[in-house]
Amino acid sequence: MKRTRRPRISWAGKSLALLGLLLAPAMAPAQNCALCYTQAAGAGERVIQALRSGILVLVFPPMAICIGITIAAYRKRNRFNEDAECAPPEPGAPQS
Repeated sequence: MKRTRRPRISWAGKSLALLGLLLAPAMAPAQNCALCYTQAAGAGERVIQALRSGILVLVFPPMAICIGITIAAYRKRNRFNEDAECAPPEPGAPQS
């Protein structure tokens, strides 16, 4: 069987696609909670600003952790393959 080659998408292309998906408005089913909406609508400007900053505080740390884990996994993806290639041959093992 012949293996078909899939076209490679560059890192920049993947990043732009991800950014586009994150910036595109999405309809989430729970984003218009009636209780939250009425409480925020009846609140003053300071409370609304506090809610907005609270949302940012709750979103960015988990996102930063996920990005850090992804970067660490990407950097170490071939570590075991490189160790096996660089290791000296075992005594008594057939040499090619």
